[in-house]
Amino acid sequence: MPTLRQPRLHRCLACVLAAGAMLLLGGCRTMLFGALNSTDQHKDIQVERSLPYAPAQHLSLDVYLPAHVQHAPVVVFFYGGDWTHGKREWYRFVGTALAAKGVIVVIPDYRKYPHVGLDGFMQDAAHAVAWAHQHAASLGGDPQSLFVMGHSSGAQIAGLLATDPSWLAADGLSLHDLAGFVGLAGVYDFVPLPKKEADMRHLFGTQASEQRRADPMTFVRGNDPPMLLLQGTADREVRAAGSVALARKAHAVHDDAEARLYPGIGHMDLLLALSRPMRHHAPTLSDVLAFIRAHERNTPPRVASQSTMHVNTVNPMEAGDVGG
Repeated sequence: MPTLRQPRLHRCLACVLAAGAMLLLGGCRTMLFGALNSTDQHKDIQVERSLPYAPAQHLSLDVYLPAHVQHAPVVVFFYGGDWTHGKREWYRFVGTALAAKGVIVVIPDYRKYPHVGLDGFMQDAAHAVAWAHQHAASLGGDPQSLFVMGHSSGAQIAGLLATDPSWLAADGLSLHDLAGFVGLAGVYDFVPLPKKEADMRHLFGTQASEQRRADPMTFVRGNDPPMLLLQGTADREVRAAGSVALARKAHAVHDDAEARLYPGIGHMDLLLALSRPMRHHAPTLSDVLAFIRAHERNTPPRVASQSTMHVNTVNPMEAGDVGG
């Protein structure tokens, strides 16, 4: 794929736009992501766009392929957007950031609320993972090194795939088919939902017994894959305590789980740090890549750390609300 050379002025303007748009996320996401994607300068990345993976639901995905890879790890990335909005093409900067480091990235669209509820978008997510597993080898990837990753509500989707075996089982897969789960500012440990979270209560139910179906915390049993849960302490959209609680529960039963908090980093900062102009804000990319390299299965096995909880000085209980 040819390199896109952007003028220095264009790159600077993109940085300014990205910084300003973080304050106007609701109305400026298309502009923000367009500016970040325009700074893409990676060589030798092939993008296969609009590949159907669930024809009955009219759903497609994009694949970001590093050049000349063999047995590469594969990441299926689920974007956020409160389970109600988002487009896979907005997240080209995620695909190219990881593909430039030798990781195959699959970014699917999925159906949203209110057109579907939990069962609808989780079935879509499982179909996307099954597609990635089935096609990994033909793409130059390793189906044994398959990771799920998401941001915000997308991390809730990925986390549920990695903990509740019923979703993948419907597509002939098991939790063992996942090499790891990466959550960025994910929505976990939210039961019972407070009444102020009206949108989530409409989506996941008003009763705690209903809400538990959507919470990855419910299903951690020790057979779930390794986890890396990243969170900013300045996040005002999703509380950091959820990532800490999920990592602690998983760590207690299988040792290989980590919550890592970034001081002063907000909800979108964490994700945008994957983009070229914002990469200096947080070590999101390097931490994600280190986790993938440590857990891809075509490398010699490594011993999990006996203590992988990293919690910084800010009290995570003070870091924002539930939804994302």
